[in-house]
Amino acid sequence: MEETGSAEVFDRTGTLGIEEEFYVVDEHGRPTSGTDELVYESDPPAILDGRLDHELFKCVIETQTPLIESLDEARAALDDVRDALVEHARSEGFGIAAAGLHPLAKWRELEHAEKPRYREQLDRIQYPQHRNVTAGLHVHVGVDDPDKAVWIANEVRWYLPLMLALSANSPFWNGFDTGLASARAKIFEGLPNTGMPTAFDSFEEFRTFEERMIETGSIDDRGELWFDVRPHSGHGTVEVRTPDGHRDRDVVMAFVEYVAALVEDLGARYEDGESASGYRREILDENKWRALRYGHDAELIAQSESASVPLGELVDRECSRLGVDGIGTVYERESGAAAQRRIRREEGVDALAAELELP
Repeated sequence: MEETGSAEVFDRTGTLGIEEEFYVVDEHGRPTSGTDELVYESDPPAILDGRLDHELFKCVIETQTPLIESLDEARAALDDVRDALVEHARSEGFGIAAAGLHPLAKWRELEHAEKPRYREQLDRIQYPQHRNVTAGLHVHVGVDDPDKAVWIANEVRWYLPLMLALSANSPFWNGFDTGLASARAKIFEGLPNTGMPTAFDSFEEFRTFEERMIETGSIDDRGELWFDVRPHSGHGTVEVRTPDGHRDRDVVMAFVEYVAALVEDLGARYEDGESASGYRREILDENKWRALRYGHDAELIAQSESASVPLGELVDRECSRLGVDGIGTVYERESGAAAQRRIRREEGVDALAAELELP
């Protein structure tokens, strides 16, 4: 990976990319080391060539879709990549599971990858990275101007807690119930350069920040700026990194649809000369806390009123404002966190592990 990105890559609007992190599991549905076999020791299907990688743990694997030209093509691209991954894993004796945290993953018992990049991170970051067995969904949307991308990323921050609350799918950590709806979000925040970023006034300011972080040895490259949203200076996109991982493809597509619509709307507002909102970081952090703690039951501080508003009302507003319906359907169904707790309580951990596996 190049250390820093470039303004020149921001040259197309509306393209999409979907990155998903999954768990490699054994025949009992338990996370297991399998990325060496799947990434290095076998040939994946053609669609995964160059788009399959492992993460810090040998039980976590990441896929990337090819460049998606429009939202209409996104579901087919997602299906093709997921189907290929499941087929590839089965051919090597593994299964694939999805959640923000696997409820049966005990990080002290799992192997870290040997890749020098991750070994250096483990040495530098220590405990927070040693326990980082998390898995999320990242959605990229192409933007045709670097300053516009920075402005959009600033404004998207307000909507991240809504996405986190809707996606919350990680109540269990290291074998116990955390009481949180998304323990993944809180665990991941233990790393440096994560969470809710501050606003940047321009792409030049963001680029200067990237360079300073590299020059001071704070990060090795731009990929280690792990904020919940960022202008991606390698792909020319705004990248939203907030949602927990999910087994259900409809849930994933609801967030793809919403992020695409949100970036399109904010891009138009930028073109119309709208002023930046100037959100206080403290309010954004409070809403994120409420989202990861309560999930679908969260009440978030409203954007333009001194009140807390139930998540369902905010979702209704967004569906109406942007003409989307996927996130409304996600809200109406049982949340991922609630479903995990119910299945574990009523049917046990074996049933829960089976429920998280991709068909």
